[in-house]
Amino acid sequence: MKLLVIGGGGREHALAWKLLQSPRVHKVYVAPGNAGIALEEGLESLPVTAFPELIEFAKKENIAFTVVGPETPLAEGIVDAFLGADLKIFGPTQQAAQLEISKDFSKAFMLRHNIPTAAYATFSDPSAAHQYLDQKGAPIVIKADGLAAGKGVVVALTLEEAHAAVDAMLIEKNLGEAGAKVVIEEFLQGEEVSFMVMVDGHQVLPLATSQDYKRLQDGDQGPNTGGMGAYSPAPFISPERHAKVMREIIDPVVTGMRHENSSYVGFLYAGLMITPNNEIKVLEFNCRMGDPETQPIMMRLKSDLVTLIEQALNGTLDKAEIEWDRRVAIGVILAAHGYPGNPRKNDAINGLPALISKQKSSDEFHIFHSGTTLGGKDGNEILTAGGRVLCVTAMGDSVKMAQRNAYNIAEQIHFDGRQMRSDIGYRGIVNAGIVHQKD
Repeated sequence: MKLLVIGGGGREHALAWKLLQSPRVHKVYVAPGNAGIALEEGLESLPVTAFPELIEFAKKENIAFTVVGPETPLAEGIVDAFLGADLKIFGPTQQAAQLEISKDFSKAFMLRHNIPTAAYATFSDPSAAHQYLDQKGAPIVIKADGLAAGKGVVVALTLEEAHAAVDAMLIEKNLGEAGAKVVIEEFLQGEEVSFMVMVDGHQVLPLATSQDYKRLQDGDQGPNTGGMGAYSPAPFISPERHAKVMREIIDPVVTGMRHENSSYVGFLYAGLMITPNNEIKVLEFNCRMGDPETQPIMMRLKSDLVTLIEQALNGTLDKAEIEWDRRVAIGVILAAHGYPGNPRKNDAINGLPALISKQKSSDEFHIFHSGTTLGGKDGNEILTAGGRVLCVTAMGDSVKMAQRNAYNIAEQIHFDGRQMRSDIGYRGIVNAGIVHQKD
């Protein structure tokens, strides 16, 4: 069996790596892929992004099914295109993906279906937005309505920051069309967790819980990023909270989408805030797996991912069984100089070859590539090619042990300007006993 994964980041590397572990799979193509994918036996980078070429390739190679990793192809309708060509593909249609494509759509959908979320208002007129900010005060959150590659959310702690964010999006148009409309939300405090599931249109299969770290620097300081690391499982999701999320958030989404003639098939990500008074509210929906949460989740998955996706495509997720490694997995991001604002490229990465040879015989760790490419004098040198460069993911019997294992490996990898938080997983250590609390 041959499979195709769309994307070129750490999430796609982890998905392809896991799919290849199925005894029925002998080749996984990743389009466009990256240097790490290209170096793994059984995985192959495919430097193609245009939908007609991908469809032609999938037909020519008899691809059993395709999995979509990132949001942009979903927003551009890749699932509709593949289904129109009678090809199997796992991901939501362009209409169903509006849950992520438009913040305004998502918030209105949640209101229609009584899904708990922060109070909000939407604006395209700057003066109306400024007036609303003055009424509400700070802290407050300003979000670009459209997809903005992780740069469309500003958590403003002062009114000055809030007004500046509105001006940047609506007047200066720093985010282009993505910021032509803004959603202004109440600021929520608490523990932020990631809750991901697989959906077949009707049934839902929950995946392992996780928590990621958005801020660039230790102690959750510095600018927001796409994510500087993650760990799984998250101790904040007790069995009672898990049931509450399924009952009040996930099931209403799936039912609501179906009732609005946008049956949802694919991965679904709910970014949740657990407030101090024990409410659970939706911060955002993503119509895909999270990055970097996918990397530790795939490390812990013991079941055959191919079988699970087949069951989702066949509408039989109610018959699916899923097994997880009891250990904790932590993923630590190594980011490029200048990330997130202006990441530098083409810095040589040192220390990888010896680690890559070790990981071939290890189930304790894996290095997933995000922004890497092959170059240098002989074309075989691994260079940085994006903001988030690598995700060093390691297992351990506790959060502390997984953390130690991940950082022992990460410290062996160097490139000029490397940025890396040293505290990924700390919330899991501080709050390790929270899982025993009753809701």
